Amino acid sequence: MTAAHTDLHKLHIDRPSVADGAALWRMARDSKVLDLNSSYSYLLWCRDFAATSAVARDEHGEPVGFVTGYVRPDRPDTLLVWQVAVDESHRGRGLAAALLDGLVARTAAERGPTVVETTITPGNTASERLFTSFAERHGARLEREVLFDAGLFPDGPHDPEVLYRIGPLSLTPSA
Repeated sequence: MTAAHTDLHKLHIDRPSVADGAALWRMARDSKVLDLNSSYSYLLWCRDFAATSAVARDEHGEPVGFVTGYVRPDRPDTLLVWQVAVDESHRGRGLAAALLDGLVARTAAERGPTVVETTITPGNTASERLFTSFAERHGARLEREVLFDAGLFPDGPHDPEVLYRIGPLSLTPSA
């Protein structure tokens, strides 16, 4: 069976380690829609924010998807999801939704957030669908507003970043 035909149930979702940083950077680069941060930032993310991030591994232990996030220091009830990416060979099987659901459930059980935030650029329909369906699955309110207007970005043309605020969530820790 090739990686392209791997079933979702054969994947393992856990916390990223520093050794996963390069793979996360490559998935973000290859997504063609995410803002690509420096490779160094993905290494730091895997070290400093592993508790609020998740990685999906194939049957060989190789990362095939990730979600990074953090609990907002000024709003400890809020998990901000920074990036979500899935390797092209594993897209279209619900892996991004499984990663997001798993991360939010784990973070809620360990740290208590009841609100999820993310930002999405207009036209990123995959992310729009992912977070809209997340809100629907969890029966939560979804509010949208422009967080960062295009003119705020100093490094050239950038679409505005629209804040999606989902909550409150009613999550119960899994048994």
